[in-house]
Amino acid sequence: MSASHPNHLIIIEDNKGRREYALEGDRYSVGRDPACDIRLVSPFVSRHHATLVRMTDDQGGYYYRIVDGNGRSKPSANGLLINGKKLAAHDLENQDKVVFGPQVQAIYYMLKRENVATVPPDEFDITLISPNMIDEEGEGGAGAVVFPEDLEDDELEDNEDDELEDDELEDELETDARFSSSSRLAVEE
Repeated sequence: MSASHPNHLIIIEDNKGRREYALEGDRYSVGRDPACDIRLVSPFVSRHHATLVRMTDDQGGYYYRIVDGNGRSKPSANGLLINGKKLAAHDLENQDKVVFGPQVQAIYYMLKRENVATVPPDEFDITLISPNMIDEEGEGGAGAVVFPEDLEDDELEDNEDDELEDDELEDELETDARFSSSSRLAVEE
């Protein structure tokens, strides 16, 4: 049985480059201050530019809301531009783009993954074997695979003789087919 659980990811692009953050906590501070959980490297963003807050949805899962400023009462200097609109708060959805300032942005991803329950192997797990697969000596029978390097020299020669007989049989069948088609031509004329 499997259930779908989203992974929340935010990718930040700023003067330091590109960084990914997996979101699992209840609250994240975002800004220029070194004490912020997600640090933005740019002189154009506030020390406490935004706050990410985990919210519970109707199905028992969760999502993140981004709020401008420190999450209490102090907004950032430049605000948040989310998907091209200036907003004070927004419930993030997959691939939302958040601009904090010039050349400082984030993209939010809610990735779905399937959790598959795995169990350890059963110590009593068996493979059923047909009695036809085992000969009297307890070795592989008709269904066994035999490799040429496992055969004795005399067995290998017998095997080659069998292949010759098969080739001769194919030649005879081809001759019969040619004969029957030429006899049909003679009858039709």
